[in-house]
Amino acid sequence: MSVNGPLPDGAASASVADLVCGLERSRIHALLTRQMDVLWPLHAPDYQLVTPGGRTFTRDAYLGDVDTGRLRYLRWDAGPMCVRASPQMALVRYPVTLELDAGDGRGTPFECWHTDSYELIQGRWQAVWSQATAIRGPAA
Repeated sequence: MSVNGPLPDGAASASVADLVCGLERSRIHALLTRQMDVLWPLHAPDYQLVTPGGRTFTRDAYLGDVDTGRLRYLRWDAGPMCVRASPQMALVRYPVTLELDAGDGRGTPFECWHTDSYELIQGRWQAVWSQATAIRGPAA
């Protein structure tokens, strides 16, 4: 699956949805394994993350923390992904169980909804915004 370039004319939104789900799975794997050469091009320069606690991070701050190990994901178990897509933009949303390293190689798993917006920017699909919302009851 190519991550660069627009889809052919007449391509169904299902093709964009498949592409974006693949990108999101690649991004998750790269975050877990700290593959910075994969992560930087997947995030737009003006990328912003909003955490379940309401903090915001720029691309540089977020990926810088991942790169240095200050932010280390121990677990990112994504549930079924739902996508809303057009030829230039897509939103992907899914329930996820996350676990972050508390500094000792362990953490406390928690559940949230994760939503990412992807845009086709200069021929490359990139994450632009990410939002994680804590789940306070059973995930639906």
